[in-house]
Parts: sequence; C-alpha cells; structure tokens
Amino acid sequence: AWFSLLGPLVVGVAAADRVTPDLAILLVAALAAFLARQPVTLLAKVASGRRGQGDLKPALFWLGVYSAVGLAAAAGLVWRGHAHLLWLAVPGLPIFAYFLWLVTRKEERGQMALEMAGASVLALTAPAAYWTCGGAGDRVAWTLYALMVLHIAASIAFTYWRLRMRCLKQPPTWRERSRTAGPALAFHGANLTLAAVGAALGGVPWLVPVAFVLPLLDGIEGVWRPPVGVRPSRIGIRQLIVSVAVVLLVAVAY
Repeated sequence: AWFSLLGPLVVGVAAADRVTPDLAILLVAALAAFLARQPVTLLAKVASGRRGQGDLKPALFWLGVYSAVGLAAAAGLVWRGHAHLLWLAVPGLPIFAYFLWLVTRKEERGQMALEMAGASVLALTAPAAYWTCGGAGDRVAWTLYALMVLHIAASIAFTYWRLRMRCLKQPPTWRERSRTAGPALAFHGANLTLAAVGAALGGVPWLVPVAFVLPLLDGIEGVWRPPVGVRPSRIGIRQLIVSVAVVLLVAVAY
C-alpha cells in the first residue's frame, strides 16, 4: 500500500518540469488521508463489536489529528491554486466505504479486486504530483497513471498466486503451475505489449517497456520455482524490490 501511494508520486515528480514547494503540501495531504484509514477502520471494528470500547478514544484521537492535518494541507493546495486536485479524492470514497462495510462483516481479507481498486485510487498521486510540479497537459499525467495502475494491478494478481503456492506442501506440476499462474502472467505480458506499442507510437519513452520486462521475468521465474513454504514477508519484499525497480526505470525514462 505504501508503494501504491509513493511510487506513482515519484514517477509524477520525475516527469514534471521541476520540483516545487507545493509538492510538500500535496505529500502531507496524501499521507494524512492514507494514515487516516487505520483509525477509521478501527472505529468500524469497534462499531461492529470486533474490538472493545477501549480502542474508541485512541482511534478518535488519531482520526482527529490526521483529519486536521489533511484539511490544513487541502486548504494549502486550494490557496496555492490546486483546488482541482481535490477532485482526485472523490473516487476513493465509495471504495473505502465498501471496504468499511466488509470490515463490519469480517470479510475484508483476501479481496483482490478491492485491493486493485484501492491501489488505483492511491496511484492518483502520479497525476497529482505531475500537475503540482508544473507538468503541462493531461496526456502525460494520465499516461503515468495508467502505467502505474497496470503494473500495480498485475503485481497484486501475481502476489496472490504466490501466496497460494506458499500454502502447498509440495510444488504442483508444471502444467498446473502454468494454468493457475497464466492469468497473472498474461497481465504482465499485456502490460509489456501496451508499453511497447506506446513507445512505438511515441507515447512513452522506450525505457518504459524495458521496465515492464522486469515483472514479467520475475513472474516467469516464480512459475519455474514456485514459493512453496516461503514466508509471506519474503514474497512481499521480493515484490517490493521489483516494483521499486520498475518505478526507478520509469522515472529515469521521463
């Protein structure tokens, strides 16, 4: 989740003309909104009986802190002439509301589609950072957003496959591995194809499709050596390393 927030932001800054003081205000606003998720989730658990009343006051306190900081940063963006950026927060409201509903039903875990939707909202930091730092036009901003969303969504899909593999007692057959990992690998392959077509048409730099080769190769290696019995933290760290490499290459490309 932290990568989904900060990775696209780095790409947006790299593609812009310059770094401005307004970026700090945007970063504070984004972090405040991101961090507010935890106390609101805790409040939903208290309301549904999943947590005790002892968690109510700490959750309210930190929600108040993050809300105050976020509202102050939002006001700063408006004052600096970036009021249009506030509209980027709107798509996240129904998605977060649905997540909270799942929390009350103890069904929030293992929701791959919801994680992809949430990541797509967090990736809006790419166009936000691009515009805040003086980027001109919408085409580059939304291209950056699309690149980040496609990569993160494909990574989430393949991470879910890896987590299923780790629960097995022995590696499945090559045929079974290929069948179950096929959709996630196809996702990475489609991303690479789209990036290559975009580069051929002059829509993105040629280093961008090179960046998208990395997760595809990582996925192929994962199918070749499935992570049976591997700790989830190792799976997460591996995915983080690949994603950071993708972001750095895309940032260099722009």
